[in-house]
Amino acid sequence: QGQVMEYGGGLVQPGGSLRLSCAAIGGTFTLAGMGWYRQVPGSQRELVAQFPTNSITTTYADSVRGRFTASRDIDKRMVYLQMNSLKPEDTAVYYCYIPGRPWGQGTQVTVAS
Repeated sequence: QGQVMEYGGGLVQPGGSLRLSCAAIGGTFTLAGMGWYRQVPGSQRELVAQFPTNSITTTYADSVRGRFTASRDIDKRMVYLQMNSLKPEDTAVYYCYIPGRPWGQGTQVTVAS
């Protein structure tokens, strides 16, 4: 069913921006259900953004709504997460989710002065 590979994370100052990328390697590039999750030590992986399944619009966590935007390029088999106005609480390992595929290694995002 293929794999996922996330990249683009790094260190950014509060208020800054960062764009994460996710490449779908092999398998079917499933549309509905794709999204982004994040996880911090000691906590469960949580949903950040998810493309529509039964809903009309993309779903965002309350904590990131208005700041993060998920997008995808079907032809390039890529998924993106544009993160603006970053806060220290956004610090986490970010994972791309594509239905039917195992979790990738994630990419670390650290927001600090």
